[in-house]
Amino acid sequence: MPSQQILPITHHDIRNHHHSSSSSSDEMCCIKIENDDPILISPSFEDDKAMPIRPLLTRASSYSSATTTTTTANKYYQQRRRRIASEDSLLPLSGGERHRSLGRGVEHAAAQTFLLTRLSLKLLRYLGVGYKWITRFLALGCYALCLVPGFFQVGYYYFFSSHIRRGVVYGDKPRNRLDLYLPKNSDGPKPVIAFVTGGAWIIGYKAWGSLLGQQLSERDIIVACIDYRNFPQATIGDMVEDASQGISFVVNHIAEYGGDPNRIYLMGQSAGAHIAACALLEQAIKEAGEGVSISWSVSQIKAYFGLSGGYNLLQLTDYFHSRGLYRSLFLRIMEGEQSLRRFSPEVMVQDPNIKNAVSLLPPIVLFHGTADYSIPSDSSKNFAETLQRLGVKAEAVLYDDKTHTDLFLQDPMRGGNDQMFEDLLNIIHADDPDALAKDAAAPPRKRLVPECMLRLARRVSPF
Repeated sequence: MPSQQILPITHHDIRNHHHSSSSSSDEMCCIKIENDDPILISPSFEDDKAMPIRPLLTRASSYSSATTTTTTANKYYQQRRRRIASEDSLLPLSGGERHRSLGRGVEHAAAQTFLLTRLSLKLLRYLGVGYKWITRFLALGCYALCLVPGFFQVGYYYFFSSHIRRGVVYGDKPRNRLDLYLPKNSDGPKPVIAFVTGGAWIIGYKAWGSLLGQQLSERDIIVACIDYRNFPQATIGDMVEDASQGISFVVNHIAEYGGDPNRIYLMGQSAGAHIAACALLEQAIKEAGEGVSISWSVSQIKAYFGLSGGYNLLQLTDYFHSRGLYRSLFLRIMEGEQSLRRFSPEVMVQDPNIKNAVSLLPPIVLFHGTADYSIPSDSSKNFAETLQRLGVKAEAVLYDDKTHTDLFLQDPMRGGNDQMFEDLLNIIHADDPDALAKDAAAPPRKRLVPECMLRLARRVSPF
């Protein structure tokens, strides 16, 4: 993180810059995913009577030697899975091996798609078919069609690039995998971003970060896109646990992939920003406690970047309800109304009982667009101001007239100058004059989607 003074609020004006459940149903569906244990899925929500509320502070990482309850055989199996995935990822691929690797990737993607489809249908049965959801799904389809040229190019890179290590196993739960985007050159250790993707806690997936991973790896930054279980497969506590395990893997193993363990940043977008912030604060609370074994330390994170995130669920629940993420569904995701406070970082940091934990937090930078109607920009602004009052080095960077998807999709696909991307690079490379010089001399990024289609995408976007 740069040593310069950080201003409380940075406001960019674009006028001067050209975005488990535990069902007891009699009928279960067993899905086998490559290298994963079978997953049992109940065909309906009706059996999900009472979801247990699990305290945030009592969760422990499954990598903690003090709290693990797995058998010796399971330990060996998990270590073997991780070792095989890591070794395969490090080996250069010949033509035939690359085709086989691609085949395995496609097979895994198909299995994941089947799983996600089943879970989506289960979710729709719970939601019911309403006017608001129908219109939003139609808008989402139109939005995706507008960006198809960009999606094709990013998808081709994702499946065929030799610089991506897809599906690296980091844990023993379903979807405990991550993708690594590696720079082309290997002239020394690289800075690292552990990235948690968004998706309204329902449709998050590691591949959503492929555009960001591609563009940052072109600037000599390693990106680890962490996948995690979504609702209805899991609830918020499970998502935070998965993210924490993914961060632990990055912190403890990224040097094997050419990463610099002393320059690791944590980043999340939308729901992923909320999950990552919860994981970071939970880890700080564990670290401040006595006699608690931890698998990674908050001090190993150089800074946290939140992109279009929400950090006070007590204030956002009714707003989400008005936007179509209905209160009953949202509370189910968040493990009940009584858990909203525990999963609201802005509220939790004000608890005097965890003052020591808050003092351990790294510098925090929150990016947000002022035209974001999915999560209002005040969410980032208020969280930054709260952290500043508590003595945490924090900053909110606001971008005029930028929507929820402008900063993450439309602007990167537009090519040329991207202010948020440049701000991110300037922070990561602040202590590296050579990297800053390379950034300044880098050619403009190419356009992926025509401007007319980008404007139409913004107009029909349901986000």
